[in-house]
Amino acid sequence: MAPSGDIAMQQRDLIIVSVVLMLIIIIPVIFLTLFFAWRYRQSNNEATYEPEWHHSTRLELVIWSAPLAIIIALGAVTWISTHQLDPYRPLDRIAADKPLSADVKPLTVEVVALDWKWLFFYPEYDIATVNEMAAPVDRPINFKITASSVMNSFFIPALAGQIYAMPGMETKLHAVINHPGEFQGLSANYSGAGFSNMRFKFHGLDQAGFDQWVQKAKSQGTALDRNEYLTLAKPSERNPVQYFNAVDDGLYNAILNMCADPSKMCMSEMMHIDAKGGGGKESHENRERLIYDNRDGASTEVTPIKADGGAGHTMQHGDNSMPGMDMGNGSSSDSSTGSAQHQGH
Repeated sequence: MAPSGDIAMQQRDLIIVSVVLMLIIIIPVIFLTLFFAWRYRQSNNEATYEPEWHHSTRLELVIWSAPLAIIIALGAVTWISTHQLDPYRPLDRIAADKPLSADVKPLTVEVVALDWKWLFFYPEYDIATVNEMAAPVDRPINFKITASSVMNSFFIPALAGQIYAMPGMETKLHAVINHPGEFQGLSANYSGAGFSNMRFKFHGLDQAGFDQWVQKAKSQGTALDRNEYLTLAKPSERNPVQYFNAVDDGLYNAILNMCADPSKMCMSEMMHIDAKGGGGKESHENRERLIYDNRDGASTEVTPIKADGGAGHTMQHGDNSMPGMDMGNGSSSDSSTGSAQHQGH
C-alpha cells in the first residue's frame, strides 16, 4: 500500500476504490444490524410490533437499487482496470501527470526463476546478475519472464503486481519505478525447499547511478556461458549477489526453450515437428532429449504407452525432492509425435 511505481500505485488505488464501494453497503448493514437488535429488544415495549407485516415497496427499492448501483460501479472499474493494467500492455505514461515520450526506449530485462534464486539478463548492456537488479527512475521496464524448472511467481510489490514464471513459456510485465530507493523482490509461488529465501533487491536509481551499477557489474563480473549457467541452475539456497560481465549469445532463448543443455531438444524444435504433423515412430529416439530435471536426487523412468499406428504418449514417473509437490509427472505431448514434454511442468 506504499508503492513507488505507477503500475503499483494504480493497483493500490483500485484496491481503495473497491473497498470504499463495498463499505457503502457494509457499514450501513453493520449499523442497522446493531440498531435493530437494540431497538427491537424484548424489553423495549415502545417499539412497534407488527407480526403480520411482510412488504414495503420503498424498502425493496432501497435494498435492491443500492447494491445494484455498486455492482455496476465495480463492474465498470473492473472492466477499465483490467485493460489499463494488463501486464502485457506497453506503458503509455510514466506517472499520472507524465505521459510517455515517444523517444524513450524501454529497458528490457529478461528474468529467469531458478532453484532457488533469480537470474536477470540485461541484453542492452550484455550483463547478467543473480539476486539483484536495478533500473533507472522514470524509464519504462519491459520484463520478459520464464523459469528453469518449476512454476514460480515474480513479484516486486512496490513496482507492480506478481506475474507467473513458467518453464518453456514466456510471460511479460511492463512497469516503471518513479522513486529512487531499494525495494524487496521475491517469489510469490511455492517452488520447493528454498522458496522462502528466494528474494532479491531491486534498486531504483537515477541515470548516473544506474550507469555506475552497470559498470560495477562489468568490472566485478565474470562471463556467463552455457556451462556456467548449468552449474548456476542447480538447486541452491541463499545465493549471494553475483555479476556477469558477458553473456553467451542466445542463452536466454535457450533457457526459454529448455535447451541450455546442448543434449536437450528445444521446445521450439519440438513444436515445429508437431506443426509438421509429428515424427511418427522415429520420434521415439527424441524421448530422452525431452526429459528435463535439474533437481538433485531426481530420477526418471519413461514408460511408453503405445497407441494405434505405433505412435504413442509417454508417461514419466520420477522421485522428487519437493515435499507436497509431484515433480515427477510431466505432461505428454500430442500423440502424433510420440514425444514427452519436460518433466516438472
